[in-house]
Amino acid sequence: MRLILFSFLFSIHTALFAQQVADTLFKPIIGSVHYAAGTGPLVLIDGGHNNFHTSEGRFSPFRKLLEQDGYRVRGIESELINLTDSLKILVISNALNTDNIGNWTLPCNSAFSDAEIIAIEKWVKNGGRLLLIADHMPFAGAAMELAKAFGFDMLNGFAFKDEHTWPPTQFKKANDELGNHPVCINEKSGQSFDSICTFTGSAFKIPDKATGILKFQKGMYSMQPDTAWQFNEQTLRVDLEEYYQGAIMNYGTGKIALFGEAAMFSAQIAGRDQIRVGFNSEYAKNNVAFILNLIHWLDEP
Repeated sequence: MRLILFSFLFSIHTALFAQQVADTLFKPIIGSVHYAAGTGPLVLIDGGHNNFHTSEGRFSPFRKLLEQDGYRVRGIESELINLTDSLKILVISNALNTDNIGNWTLPCNSAFSDAEIIAIEKWVKNGGRLLLIADHMPFAGAAMELAKAFGFDMLNGFAFKDEHTWPPTQFKKANDELGNHPVCINEKSGQSFDSICTFTGSAFKIPDKATGILKFQKGMYSMQPDTAWQFNEQTLRVDLEEYYQGAIMNYGTGKIALFGEAAMFSAQIAGRDQIRVGFNSEYAKNNVAFILNLIHWLDEP
């Protein structure tokens, strides 16, 4: 029965994933803004590592959300070597090694050179702020070495809370799946979010100094296939007790936020049925406020 289920999921998600486009018509209501228009710190969104999400593509709703809040946001397509003090926040979402373009099979090699990993780690340690997002295989594999430089241990698989992928995953406060941290409290109302929505993604273990934000529970699992979205009865299945899909950490004089799912940070339309996938989804009522909280936390001294 499980083999039939995962065969169905593969066919559905292959079709959806290939047809994901930015929802350019969705504009969230955020109330008061953090900065006057165009006066906030500089945020760069990586686009130089075969990224599935870029500032002008599927992450354009994310860019527009930050611009709506007053941040200055640009894409960057160069190597991440010479990161300067003028850059406040670097966002990397779903980077991919050139060898895995159109080839979502093992091995999933690092999207970043050793020199880039050294440079990014040093930049964060000296005050930089990094938001690293690495979705399910092969993207988790592509970001694994960069995440490891900060002490995170990523699974290059597909994280599930149960035996379905739609409706999307809800990390709920009531189930102790949503962390007790200011980023999980609505800045406007002062009330804790009751849930945050994600759309499949990956899982990882966190270092001792990190604060878990989205936490899996015992019995939730990650499927570890050889080829993306292709599962069978022999596919390795890892229990996700003590694993997370979101975490934050002070690092030196800088900060890092790691998340194992990308759609939650954007607004997309997927498939023939025009399904809303991201913070435009009816299931993701708190995602916009959560994203802004997270960016504000990265921005803070």
